[in-house]
Amino acid sequence: MSSERQARLADRIRVLIAERLEKGLRDPRLGFTTITDVKVTGDLQHASVFYTVLGTEKERADSAEALRAATGMLRSEVGRKLGVRLTPTLEFIPDAIPENAGHIEDLLREARERDAAVAGLATGAAYAGDADPYVKPREDTE
Repeated sequence: MSSERQARLADRIRVLIAERLEKGLRDPRLGFTTITDVKVTGDLQHASVFYTVLGTEKERADSAEALRAATGMLRSEVGRKLGVRLTPTLEFIPDAIPENAGHIEDLLREARERDAAVAGLATGAAYAGDADPYVKPREDTE
């Protein structure tokens, strides 16, 4: 199977699931969920659906349960609209984007603090050698 077909199928599955979640699932546990990516295996038999949920840890857990409960219904709807011979199984995986973004923010803040500390040390510093260490051509004194 071509990877182009995999990509097209994954993109179509992402759109179909996102549209269905936008309409609502009749499950009060489902929070504000965004489908971030879909990866389809090479044999087109399995689709990993990555999602994020805006909210608290409890809202994320509740949304995960709601998606797990609705997997069969979502798979049958995707199968009807895809028009492929075999509908891939769906697996919902929470995307780690928010956690990674928080970790990157912490690292950037730490780097800014270190840069400020180095800049503070550099303000009163003097050169170890000449101020301009580059060799210049000799001037004739004739």
